[in-house]
Amino acid sequence: QVQLQESGGGLVQAGGSLRLSCAASGRTASSSAMGWFRQAPGKEREFVVAINWSGASTPYADSVKGRFTISRDNAKNTVYLQMNSLKPEDTAVYYCAARPVGWVSTKHTDYNYWGQGTQVTVSS
Repeated sequence: QVQLQESGGGLVQAGGSLRLSCAASGRTASSSAMGWFRQAPGKEREFVVAINWSGASTPYADSVKGRFTISRDNAKNTVYLQMNSLKPEDTAVYYCAARPVGWVSTKHTDYNYWGQGTQVTVSS
């Protein structure tokens, strides 16, 4: 069992930056692949980025490549999402997710554990 808690969301102007954190607790947290997904009002949940247990594999959605960076600190059981050059279309609730294996997936159905989400709002 893994429990997840996101933090770091907020309101930012277009072109600004935010850093999201996801603190994980549970026996297998450090060996779990982690992902960030987002959901805007009226839209389906979409993949943003994921990271495998070692940090060596980090697939990104095309829409955030070059602007977002994922990282993890296994000693702290925390995953970070650095978001730069934010756009209004990045506005959404951002969710952290974990799966009980070490390799990544871009499908939200492959993740067993979810945080409650943190709101990111980018104004134009």
